[in-house]
Amino acid sequence: MRGSLTGGLSGLVAGFAALAVAELVSAAVRPEAGPVVAVGGAAIDRTPPAVKDWAIREFGTNDKLVLQWGILAVLALFAVALGVLAVRHRAVGSAGVLLFGVVGAWAATGRPDSTGFTDALPSVVGAVAGAVLLYGLVGRAARPVRRGPARGGEADVAGEPQALGTSGEQPGDDGRNPGWNRRGFVVATGAAAAASAGAGVLGRVLNDVRGKDAVASRRRIRLPAPASAAAPVPAGAGLRVPGVSAFRTANKDFYRVDTALVVPKVDADTWRLRIHGEGVDRPVTVSFDDLLRRRLIERDITLTCVSNEVGGPYVGNARWLGVPLAALLAECGVEPPARGGPADQLVARSVDGMTIGTPVDDVMDGRDAMLALGMNGEPLSFAHGFPVRMVVPGLYGYVSACKWIEDIELTTFDAYDPYWVKRDWARKAPIKTQSRIDTPKPFARPKAGTVTVAGVAWAQHRGIDRVELRVDDGPWQRAELAAEDTRDTWRQWSFRWRAAPGNHTLTVRATDRTGRTQTARRTRTVPDGASGRHSVVVTVT
Repeated sequence: MRGSLTGGLSGLVAGFAALAVAELVSAAVRPEAGPVVAVGGAAIDRTPPAVKDWAIREFGTNDKLVLQWGILAVLALFAVALGVLAVRHRAVGSAGVLLFGVVGAWAATGRPDSTGFTDALPSVVGAVAGAVLLYGLVGRAARPVRRGPARGGEADVAGEPQALGTSGEQPGDDGRNPGWNRRGFVVATGAAAAASAGAGVLGRVLNDVRGKDAVASRRRIRLPAPASAAAPVPAGAGLRVPGVSAFRTANKDFYRVDTALVVPKVDADTWRLRIHGEGVDRPVTVSFDDLLRRRLIERDITLTCVSNEVGGPYVGNARWLGVPLAALLAECGVEPPARGGPADQLVARSVDGMTIGTPVDDVMDGRDAMLALGMNGEPLSFAHGFPVRMVVPGLYGYVSACKWIEDIELTTFDAYDPYWVKRDWARKAPIKTQSRIDTPKPFARPKAGTVTVAGVAWAQHRGIDRVELRVDDGPWQRAELAAEDTRDTWRQWSFRWRAAPGNHTLTVRATDRTGRTQTARRTRTVPDGASGRHSVVVTVT
């Protein structure tokens, strides 16, 4: 039993040391090369869409944190198991630690944004450090000790080592007792844990220092006034109803759904965007300052994630500032397929290796597609794509909203499948007409009498024409619509319900400007967005 405990502790300390050393080495390479991030990214890449949707549904924007803690928990369990194994087979247990280093190196070099062999260094160096430490700790715990004849005190002596946990209570004729060297083991593990913690903290600090230039570049930015400003939001666009979503979503509250376990921190001073590919007569590379000097537009646009379930939270409205993308492409000689251009897909690449494919016709059909530099009057936050991201009204984010963009290639849908298409999502994904009840909340207990039911509806680039509410199985009744800002933003609505006591189901549906009414057919998010009607159950008292 004692051997298992000390072996398990040795494995845990060795595993901690391996991760800490890897963190320190990643500071010299890049944060994304750390083993936890690399393995987590590889896991995300290989996660089936149904599992991804479940994770987002259950954990929301904390899904990445849950994944990282899960990886650490699994690593801790295996480290303990390897430590126990090393009690009897030191070399085999240490080799097991090296094997985990190989897995981490494979994951790091196999990521889409991998910079090559150097990405393997954090995992390899960390694993070697962990394996050496495990071998040494197990050997330290098994070292024999001398028992004094009078007091039974301990003193280290040379002698034949034995397996951990041997009691050796009866001393031999020579006064030697091959017992457990508790004091030496505790000192060794304590020193190793402290040194590992120091290495890990130092690595984290150095990784933070790497991002200081990016932080400083963001602080220096002063966004210029747009050449084409957004029209003032109509006075009646925001309802004064407690519980309904604000017309404009604050930056801190705007949803974030992506695959980046480490948010990229890109220096705006060194950032570049390359535009090239099929049908590009004049390839260009532009800097952030180049974009700031161009004609900028400001628009209110509602974004929606394809992972948003019916009635879900992954939709938000913001005021975006950016460079019209169609104009920039036209300067490069790009013609959309509708006018004879050879490329029907624009593939945007992010600094983290993400690829997003967007129909060229949609980008160049006159809608306010842009390379966004600002959000709600501020430079983009790092989490939302600083320094530059794409925004295309009317399309789900996975086919339009590339964050941390650094490359645009013109190609065809037949020639290339971007990241999500390879994972069974649709190539084209216009946002579906949807509506949501914000208040009352599910299972609320409002008082009998007049109850205000309110929420939001959206059909970006088509606009909302009508919202209706149904109580139980009664008739559909028209809700009152707030003033419309633009067809690219969501629209608030409200309904004054004369509520009678009892349990009731409230259901909402919207109709867009094309005359299409939100379908009752319930589907999941894969392959091109959820459909169905949002409903809540309340008890009127």
